Amino acid sequence: MRPTADLVRAAADIEGAVSGAPGSFHVLASMGGEVYARGSFSEARRLFWSVADGVTVAADRARTLAWLAGSGIDLENLALRLAHPDVPHPLASGTPWRGVHGVPGAEALLLERHGRMGTRRWWEEPSGELPLAVGAPAVRQALEDAVGVRARPGQVLGADLSGGMDSTSLCFLAARAGAPLVTATLEWAASGNEDSAYADRAAAQLLGIQRLVFGPADLPAYFTGLGQPQEPDDEPTALVRDRAQQQCIADAMRAAGAGLRLTGHGGDHVVEAPDQYLHRLLRRHPVRGIRHAAGQRARHHRGLRSAARTLTDTGSYQAWLNGVADALNRPGGPEAAPTGWGAPLALPPWAGRLAVEYVSRLLRQTARTAEPVVHERGRHAWIQQAQTAGRLAGNLFHSALGGVRAASPFCDDAVINACLAVSASDTKSPWTYKPLLAEAMRGLVPEPILARTSKDHSGTEWYAGLKLHQAQLADWAADSRLVACGLADGPELKRAFLSPRMLDLGAHALEATLAVEAWLRDLEACPTPTYLREHADEPAHVR
Repeated sequence: MRPTADLVRAAADIEGAVSGAPGSFHVLASMGGEVYARGSFSEARRLFWSVADGVTVAADRARTLAWLAGSGIDLENLALRLAHPDVPHPLASGTPWRGVHGVPGAEALLLERHGRMGTRRWWEEPSGELPLAVGAPAVRQALEDAVGVRARPGQVLGADLSGGMDSTSLCFLAARAGAPLVTATLEWAASGNEDSAYADRAAAQLLGIQRLVFGPADLPAYFTGLGQPQEPDDEPTALVRDRAQQQCIADAMRAAGAGLRLTGHGGDHVVEAPDQYLHRLLRRHPVRGIRHAAGQRARHHRGLRSAARTLTDTGSYQAWLNGVADALNRPGGPEAAPTGWGAPLALPPWAGRLAVEYVSRLLRQTARTAEPVVHERGRHAWIQQAQTAGRLAGNLFHSALGGVRAASPFCDDAVINACLAVSASDTKSPWTYKPLLAEAMRGLVPEPILARTSKDHSGTEWYAGLKLHQAQLADWAADSRLVACGLADGPELKRAFLSPRMLDLGAHALEATLAVEAWLRDLEACPTPTYLREHADEPAHVR
């Protein structure tokens, strides 16, 4: 514990002791019969509560509480998991278990001595006004600290070296911290893919690293293992896509001596504000805002009407949630949904009528009392996308494939706060790529990587994996758990999975559905968490 812990006199005083601490962690304090507990603001470390036998119980795993309380699946919340791309706040902090509640990242749980339970907001919003030149050094320091608490001189550390700016920055920071590195690079098959060339360029300046380079033939295809039961997480996750691939990479890292793996996950979500930043920029600096808006529209090939609708919207967060609910029940797809406060929410075409009703009702119920995380829509959308990344980072940590734990430094609270302290319009530009991270890493990461404006994807492998496993998808459609619980329309699901147009369905929609279907099947195969079964017969004091 840091020296300032000596100043703690009550449970709530603990924030003064941990403020700005690097890493990703829970906070738990018990003093004078009062318990103060929270996860991380990013929600990479989460906290849940439930009532079991009349007693309020908290844990870092929702599934543990569901087992203790005998809770079943909450179909309304599960229907939300079919939506894409992002479930809105505060619903995203919920759980697919009846009676098991997630504590939002900005809040802490208070358990008083007389049994009363409540929450208190602990997170304080950074200024959001720093210019790039001032904020970038603080971002660099936060990333150095985040890597430093995980890197130890002489202890082998695994790290992704994709060739992208995020993972490459972490590799150079880890090398500076003195950790022997074993890096993993994936070479994708698509012609014109530049990732491996940039990774090679970075590796040439990372002296002494041990490189693992995987071509398409060296790894299992995407979606390998769909029919093999896995230990289910607290909720459905996108790991269903490449679990087998990541298992092979983790095994290779483990064989090279690494027990921890740094990933660049979260960089895309944290170091750049989403396009909603334009809403404030237009009002504060109209000329600059118009230039940015025109540039972003051209870059993303957006229609003028859609862009204008987003930028001129002045509705409240509650009105936005109601608008999202309205759009679910009328034709037009995602384009019909309002985008003022976040990405448009959509359900796949095979979602059952019950799923649409559930999601619409949840959105409307939430709209009655919900408040945004912060009241400026651009920053709210930025925070929501950072927390979306954080929740996935938590899933990566739980998986610990091959016995190698994953760490996502970009999802550390201190890193997120350092980014949020910078003016949003300085972190996003139609003409440069990730200007905040590029400025923060200048002088450490090679300039050609910082100047890169492209970003490659594994689309060829994704489509090939789907096609290879289409028979498995057909089996799932014929005996779907989603259909059995009324959340998917059987004929529509089967038609989608067997249609020649299956590959055109879109990654977000398809992966969300596969994640929920796989999770339901895994729960059937593993109804009790392994981590509880393994210790069920131990005396309580041993646990």
